[in-house]
Amino acid sequence: MPQNRRIAPVVLLLTCLLASFAAFAQSGAQAPPEKQQVLWQKLENSITQVDQHLDGVVGVAVLDLTDGHKYLLHANDVFPQASSIKITVLAELYRQAQQGKLKLTDLYTVKAADLVQDSDIMGGLTPGVTRITLRDLATMMVAVSDNSATNVLIDRVGMGNVNAFLDSLGLSHTRLRRKMMDLKAAVEGRENVSTPAEMMALLEAIYRGKVLNKEMTDDFFKVLSTHKDSWIPRDLPDDLKIANKPGALEGVRNDFGVIFVEKRPYILCVMTTYLHRERDGEESISKISLEAWRMFDRMARASEYGRVISPGNSTK
Repeated sequence: MPQNRRIAPVVLLLTCLLASFAAFAQSGAQAPPEKQQVLWQKLENSITQVDQHLDGVVGVAVLDLTDGHKYLLHANDVFPQASSIKITVLAELYRQAQQGKLKLTDLYTVKAADLVQDSDIMGGLTPGVTRITLRDLATMMVAVSDNSATNVLIDRVGMGNVNAFLDSLGLSHTRLRRKMMDLKAAVEGRENVSTPAEMMALLEAIYRGKVLNKEMTDDFFKVLSTHKDSWIPRDLPDDLKIANKPGALEGVRNDFGVIFVEKRPYILCVMTTYLHRERDGEESISKISLEAWRMFDRMARASEYGRVISPGNSTK
């Protein structure tokens, strides 16, 4: 074989390796230490097991906010958003408040025409009399996923503005296309959609202060941390701060959030669809969440060598 033919594959391999290294370096991520890579591999194996046993389709995105390392599974596939799309409405509300286009303390008078299905709080208020702030509406949208409160906020900030904001972040697959619960729009194909990777990117941009100033960022996550019935926190410690928003439709279960583990915060986005049983999707999200938390909690409490020194531990 001529020498140049023997060299060509080697050159091609080196070129690919250098390109991969350049892409990794450009992303700003740091390669985790070797022993932590083993933990990441074990997490991947656990998620793979969940994926294989789920009668449906699951997409996962995990991001270590400390070193930028991530794990992705079907993370660029487009899934129905369900109520998780409300994160984008919340983000645009805070962005417009920061720009001075509105105030979170602006008052809104509840109207009878506002009421739609799944509005447990708004449905109990007195139309024409009750006045609540936009921030109160946002809290209702997040804590109990009140659809009427959500629609009021969509009208206030503008559906087009939400999508323009997403475009500005390069999130072209995340779209708010209908209000809650516009079944006619959904049947016509105007579904609210996203991908695990794009929701991860949105939460990261907000967390790192690329969207809001510190005061607005802190309050955004305070609202998103309101206690709610959801699947990411289900098996995690009660005192752990988790800013998340679940979503549920027939055959669909999602949950996205920032988990504020001390010294090792991370983002977890899980989307499921084509579910034979919705409960299986919920349990899958909780299983993935628990496995991720176990890894990040372990890394947060350990040295780079894996040694953990608990308070009062005198073991030599």
